[in-house]
Amino acid sequence: MYSMFTVKNIRELTCLLAQICTLSLSMAEDQDFMEDFLKREYSLVTPYRGLGLSSSSLWDLKGTAIVTVDHVRLTADQPGRQGAVWSRIPLLLRDWEFKVHFKIHGQSKKKMNGDGLAIWLTKERMQEGPVFGSRNEFTGLGVFVDTYPNTGNYDRVFPYVSVMLGNGTLSYDHNKDGHPTELGGCSTKARNARQDTFLLIKYTKNRLTVMIDADGKQIWKNCVDIPGLRLPKGYYLGASSATGELSDNHDIISMKLYELTVKRGPEEELLIPRLDHGMGPFQVEIEEERMSGVQLFFTLLFTILGLGVLAVVGLIVYGRWKQNKRKRFY
Repeated sequence: MYSMFTVKNIRELTCLLAQICTLSLSMAEDQDFMEDFLKREYSLVTPYRGLGLSSSSLWDLKGTAIVTVDHVRLTADQPGRQGAVWSRIPLLLRDWEFKVHFKIHGQSKKKMNGDGLAIWLTKERMQEGPVFGSRNEFTGLGVFVDTYPNTGNYDRVFPYVSVMLGNGTLSYDHNKDGHPTELGGCSTKARNARQDTFLLIKYTKNRLTVMIDADGKQIWKNCVDIPGLRLPKGYYLGASSATGELSDNHDIISMKLYELTVKRGPEEELLIPRLDHGMGPFQVEIEEERMSGVQLFFTLLFTILGLGVLAVVGLIVYGRWKQNKRKRFY
C-alpha cells in the first residue's frame, strides 16, 4: 500500500512538472510573439543613429530637440523653447499599442514649472504651434501630459494627462488646460519622479485606452477608456514639448509601437477621426460658461425692454391700421 501511494504521488508530481514546463514554454513563446510584433519602423529606440540627419532616417527633429546617448531632449530647462520629434512613415496599422518612456524633470520649485509634453497621432507633422510646441486645430489624436495649471476653476491635480480628438477645426484652449475639448484624463506623478515614467496608448477595435506607470514597476494605472473612437490610417506619430516663462527638461527615452493581432471585419475608410456617440463627422460636448449674476440681470433687463419696444411698435401699427380702415367708410 505504501509503494502504491508513493507511485501515485510520483505520477502526480511528474504531471505537475510537465504542466509547469508547458506553461513556461507557452509564456516564453508569448513573449517572443510580442517581440516579433514590435514594429521598428514606427519605434524610436537607442541607439538613435542618423536621427533626422540622413535620408534613411525614420524620424525627424524639430525646433530645440537634440539627441543624446540615452534620450531625445525635446526642450531643456530653459524658458521659450519648443521641440519635437516626428515619424516619417505614416501609421497604416488598424490595431496597435504605443509605449512611451519619458522623463520630465527640472530645478524649479513644485507647481512652478511648465509646460508639459504631448504625444501625437495626427494628419499633420513637423508644424510648430501653441499646443505643447505643436499646431492647434490638428486632425487626429493628442495625449497631453500637462504639468502647469493655468486655471483653477475646477478640481484637478497636476501633472494631468488628458486626451483630445481633433477634426481640424476644434481648438485646444491652453488657458483652460484643454478642459472644454477633453475626452478623458487623470492625474499622475510624472514630474521629478524617482523613476522614469511610462505611458501606454492602446487602440484596438475602435477603443482607445490610456494607462500610466509612474513608478517604473510595470504596474499600470487606468487613466482613459474611450469606446467608439475611430481613427483613420495614414497619420503620423510624434512627440512635442514647449516651455514658457517656466521650464523643465522634457526627455523622450523610447517610443515603441507593437502591432496587435485582432480579428476584424471590413470597415469603411475614414478621412477624419470620429466618435460613434458624437454627432456629425465628429463633435465633442463643450461645457458652456455660466453667466454671472450681473450678466443674467442685464440679459433679462434687455429682454424685457426689447419685448416692451416690440409691444409699443405693435400697438402703433395696429392703431394706424384701424384709423385707415375707418377712413374707408367716409
